[in-house]
Amino acid sequence: MSVFAAGLFDGRVAVVSGGGTGLGREVAHAYAHLGGQVVVAGRTAARLEETSASIEAAGGRCLAVPTNIREPDQVDALRAAAYARFGRVDALVNNAGGQFPALPSAISDNGWRAVVDLNLNGTWTMTNRFMGPMAAAGSGAIVNVVHTFSFERGAPMFAHSGAARAGVVNMVKTLAPYLMRRGVTINAFAPGVFATPGLVESELAEVGRTEAGFTDELIAEGTTVRLGTVDEMAAMILYLCSPAGRYVCGSTIIADGASMQTNWVSLFPESQM
Repeated sequence: MSVFAAGLFDGRVAVVSGGGTGLGREVAHAYAHLGGQVVVAGRTAARLEETSASIEAAGGRCLAVPTNIREPDQVDALRAAAYARFGRVDALVNNAGGQFPALPSAISDNGWRAVVDLNLNGTWTMTNRFMGPMAAAGSGAIVNVVHTFSFERGAPMFAHSGAARAGVVNMVKTLAPYLMRRGVTINAFAPGVFATPGLVESELAEVGRTEAGFTDELIAEGTTVRLGTVDEMAAMILYLCSPAGRYVCGSTIIADGASMQTNWVSLFPESQM
């Protein structure tokens, strides 16, 4: 976070979903470290409270609001709590989401609907509830976290999530002209594979893999030179929320270490690259 000016978000407020762990937690801490006030939302109250307590212990201000973004009434309550506590919302980071690895033929109807409801419908509900007040205020930034699964190469292990997040990318493009006229930017951010406890504990563990083995395989196959880091991903989100990103709207920013461009046969020695 040292690349950002101290006090960059003084007087500003961000709502971060999925704020109890991983990328959401990192974004919340960084936003508060740069002077902002934060509302963290998520389904696990204990993790939200831990994030809030650690931010406040460092001198920041944070409100934890347990929220299931698949439930519109809970999103309404989150919005009400944020404005009641801080009186404004300048940035919305829709980071909450999730999926489980599965062969397409093994995804049940309920599994498909659950992932689409979380990643697409939940993101829409959050965006819908906060974009109105932002537009009325004449300013704001919305960042919807998706994945490289969203694009042309698809996601063989995540057909449900890839489809849902591709819908989010289209939603961003559709809403951008409307919101830009009202001083609000909306963008998607697509990280590649980066190391978080969630990667190890959920997605890799479900298929019997370890982070070290998975990383070694990606490197050996030429997919990437390393995993990304959570602070690198958070920095991209902070940029989109900052004054430097005010003319970026309707875009999808990809941070994947060029992994989407790899797996081609190398025609040149490594020393010439």
